[in-house]
Amino acid sequence: MTSLHTTRVRRRRLGVAAAAAGLFATLLTAGPALATPDPGDAPAKEKVSKSQAADVKEAIAQGDIPGVDEVVHSSNITHVANVPKDLITGTNSDLAFQGKYAFAGNYDGFRIFDISNPKSPKTVAQVLCPGSQNDISVSGNLLFLSTDSSRSDNSCNSVAQSATVKESWEGMKIFDISDKRNPKYVAAVETACGSHTHTLVPKKKDVYVYVSSYSPSTSFPDCQPPHDGISIIKVPRKAPQKAELLDFEVLFPEGGNPGAPTNPGVSATTGCHDITVLPSKDLAAGACMGDGILMDIKNPERPKVIDQVQDNVNFAFWHSATFNQKANKVIFTDELGGGGAATCNEAIGPNRGADGIYDIVGKGDQRKLVFRSYFKIPRHQADTENCVAHNGSLIPVKGRDIMVQSWYQGGVSVWDFTNSSKPKEIAYFERGPISAETLVGGGTWSSYYYNGYIYSNDMVKGFDVLKLDDRLTDPAKRVRMDELNVQTQPDYFADFGH
Repeated sequence: MTSLHTTRVRRRRLGVAAAAAGLFATLLTAGPALATPDPGDAPAKEKVSKSQAADVKEAIAQGDIPGVDEVVHSSNITHVANVPKDLITGTNSDLAFQGKYAFAGNYDGFRIFDISNPKSPKTVAQVLCPGSQNDISVSGNLLFLSTDSSRSDNSCNSVAQSATVKESWEGMKIFDISDKRNPKYVAAVETACGSHTHTLVPKKKDVYVYVSSYSPSTSFPDCQPPHDGISIIKVPRKAPQKAELLDFEVLFPEGGNPGAPTNPGVSATTGCHDITVLPSKDLAAGACMGDGILMDIKNPERPKVIDQVQDNVNFAFWHSATFNQKANKVIFTDELGGGGAATCNEAIGPNRGADGIYDIVGKGDQRKLVFRSYFKIPRHQADTENCVAHNGSLIPVKGRDIMVQSWYQGGVSVWDFTNSSKPKEIAYFERGPISAETLVGGGTWSSYYYNGYIYSNDMVKGFDVLKLDDRLTDPAKRVRMDELNVQTQPDYFADFGH
């Protein structure tokens, strides 16, 4: 096992940067996006106290945390490339993969990279199409993009417009990516409360899209309470222009978590934030603000909740979910502070803003989610660094449960949860704070393993490529995938071989 550095002592090492080449832009006429935070995914600036700033500077001087923008990592990770933002300058968001391409969402649109040489990614297209958060997925020749900010219309030339206006638009956009250098916008489907995230359930002739959104208001004509479910879209592969909204599926007929004052510090459930499906097992896990749910999706048009759990002690906002390969565990993340706060510190502790590890016990509709433990990165961050559990994926190693995950300015963490009760970090990569005096929102939004490398989309610093070399994870290098949308989890070994 490669040794790691302790929580408060880190060896410093500069990373290797690689410039993008072959830049290509399309649809470069739209205005700025009006971001709808997670709440808090968008970078923000917030002054900290003089004493906090002094503590940060002292910690940097003593080597307890990296210097401003300094790159550090465990000895089993190599930083092989960084591609800064270019024409699309908004907040970087999620990632998807297909063949030799990576698709990177951004609040102002999306960018396509050729990663045939992971050490030197090349930009092949940049599409300006504002509409936070532009959560992104791909399936065949189709690319799906979520719009969760109220717009004047469904075009890429739209401008921000209040959700109190009936004619305002939010929802799903669909592009044809048969020509990666020239994506074409082919369809749009409006959904209640927009589309904060979405999840694909691919079938042979059609793609089903589960649309997660939340925060309704009686003043929003197209986003009325209680909004206690998800929108389901059906997209014919050969005629995506005929994409249609099938239904709004109610997941909480008796209401979800009521939040405060019943459960202080916990988000009331008014929809889901994110859903992960495991099509090979007909399962889905939903991270729904104040609730975590397990669903049967044998009929993709009628997902059925088979268990529902809450954690009103340590979870504030159920954000995302990840199954292990055997589908007998689920990792739920808690986005305490909405992604905009400094929560990776001694004051917050190890159990809040963390991952919750749940075993799935029982069979069929009697399956239950049983809590086992929490995991949080063991490296305290500065008071000027937003840090909390965020998006990650499995690293496909037979017989072990290993995950790579983003923690905003807490960086990238690789951790092993084979023992549900004793998770442990085995590798990390991070940058020092963006500022030693001001909490400036940034850090990695998504960190995913794909065909031998870890790819990270940093909200501010751009697209990073990491190489992980460790005896525990090296077997994953033999697993090759043709496509990866992390929220549509593959059966790595049945689907792709080993």
